[in-house]
Amino acid sequence: MIGARKLRLVGILVLALVVGAALFFLPMKDYLNTFLEKTKQAGPWGPVMLAGVYIVTCVAGVPGSILTLGAGALFGVVVGTIAVSIGSTLGASAAFFVGRTLARGLIESKVSGNLKFRAIDRAVGEQGFKIVLLTRLSPVFPFNLLNYAFGLTRVSFGKYFLASWIGMFPGTVMFVYLGSAAGQLGALATGHNKRSPAEYALLFVGLAATVVVTVLVTRVASKALKQAVPETGQSPDAAALTAES
Repeated sequence: MIGARKLRLVGILVLALVVGAALFFLPMKDYLNTFLEKTKQAGPWGPVMLAGVYIVTCVAGVPGSILTLGAGALFGVVVGTIAVSIGSTLGASAAFFVGRTLARGLIESKVSGNLKFRAIDRAVGEQGFKIVLLTRLSPVFPFNLLNYAFGLTRVSFGKYFLASWIGMFPGTVMFVYLGSAAGQLGALATGHNKRSPAEYALLFVGLAATVVVTVLVTRVASKALKQAVPETGQSPDAAALTAES
């Protein structure tokens, strides 16, 4: 009878092969752009399709910036934000479970020497929701690695899910808004959009306000994170390790 450790190892190898094959054989940027084109023809199912693919990209460790910007261009700020927020939160949750179960040993070996993560791990034991929230608001830590790494900590899934959703929301709105603005400019350039100058002015005022608010929130979160996790930003070794990841 195959032991649990062997099954886990086989599962990790299969997952690594699938993800590696996808990244090697598929030009991911082109693939995602092609997918966005197809969502135009999907009608009401387009946002659902986008959210579903976002989950897969989170688990595979593929940056979702193209999907986020595309959601804004295709569906507008409100629908695009809802689709991306649902997809990114469920994707981060799926990666959390993989990191806590199937790929636990692999993730442990990757972050064990990372001083920043060790500091976060200690802080999470005392104030899990707050630390998850601040790391999601701060750009200091890599998003995809955190999804898996938090599975190694003692934070409960409920706190992780809620803090991740809230913490990722400002950035989601900003990038979806950027995608929406880019889409509007593209439509204007091709003569397919008949918005008035006042509507365009309102669009870009809203975009500027969204960017300013997001930057301010990020700066406040980064300062609060340095206070909650003193080692963060103070150890050259930690900074180097994070830069390498």
